[in-house]
Amino acid sequence: MGAIGLNIRSEGALDFLSVGALVHRLDTGVVPFRKATECKIHVSGGEYNCAANLSDCFGLKTGVATAMVDYPVGEMIADRVKSMGVKPFYKHFKHNGVNGPNMAAVYSDRGQGARAPVVFYNRANEAGALLKPGDFDWKTIFAEGVRWFHSGGIFAALSETTPEIIIEGMQAAKAAGAVVSFDLNYRAKLWNIVGGPSRAVEVLGRILKNVDVLVGNEEDLQMGLGIPGPEVAAKSKLDPSAFFGMINQVREKLPQIKIVATTLREVHSTNRHSWSAVAWINGETFVAPTTELDIYDRVGGGDGFASGLFYGLLSGEEPEAALRLGWAHGALLTTFPGDTTMCGVEQVRAMAAGGSARIQR
Repeated sequence: MGAIGLNIRSEGALDFLSVGALVHRLDTGVVPFRKATECKIHVSGGEYNCAANLSDCFGLKTGVATAMVDYPVGEMIADRVKSMGVKPFYKHFKHNGVNGPNMAAVYSDRGQGARAPVVFYNRANEAGALLKPGDFDWKTIFAEGVRWFHSGGIFAALSETTPEIIIEGMQAAKAAGAVVSFDLNYRAKLWNIVGGPSRAVEVLGRILKNVDVLVGNEEDLQMGLGIPGPEVAAKSKLDPSAFFGMINQVREKLPQIKIVATTLREVHSTNRHSWSAVAWINGETFVAPTTELDIYDRVGGGDGFASGLFYGLLSGEEPEAALRLGWAHGALLTTFPGDTTMCGVEQVRAMAAGGSARIQR
């Protein structure tokens, strides 16, 4: 169990499995969507992003349990999932040729300088929201061994049934000896459609009883757990005191939690951020360095952080080293287009160890 308080299986058919919804992001770059004439298509989904990053960058065996619609958009998404080395466990849906079910669409522009990025959604008749308990054969999936199971708050907010499938998967994971993690990712717009903040607290409360590792910032913890704001006021966005000031309240509600972690980000302009990360790990607090980021595409940075942290923990790294791997991978991910990684593990380890951006020859 060691310093991190987790009993991580040494091996399994899968190192990491997540459950969530896949989306495709139509990204117009620096051009605002209302003036766009072309776009790039990125495949994403908070839970999937972690599986993709852990496979493609860190070389782990990963899978995703999710909905897939049998039409060209679904085929494109499935091809990207395959290219990232993620093993899919699909619940298939047939498209009726008119209005769905659909693979959700996210629309975005990157912003530039003083102009902030803009992101909006079309999740109408989304296949992921139709997922329900019984759609996946968890007993068979976990039979060959899964070391780590993950989901998140965006998927939990999609419908009445998605929280139930998360809980079903988490209970199966616990029975099979897997570590369970959850990224709160509180999105007010999504929760407002399915009952608002009070429903979020009720639903997430039931989910979080099964969780060992929690990712979320102060706002996520306040809104998702229904606990008051921190007693200690942060001096800046990079000050970890407010986050650490909430840990006792988190522990009172969720005494089984062993790790709580988040990124810290001060936004100076769309393309210039100060970046750090913090973690409470089994009673100890850790703070990553602060670095200045020149942002290319900020979407996916938080999932990049979670992925690197999970990799460090799965690899048996010391707590501070695991946090730095998450910090470094999240930072590097913001230098690429799209939501998933394009770097190799050596790049991540070099930055985590204090490496510079000098040219590599």
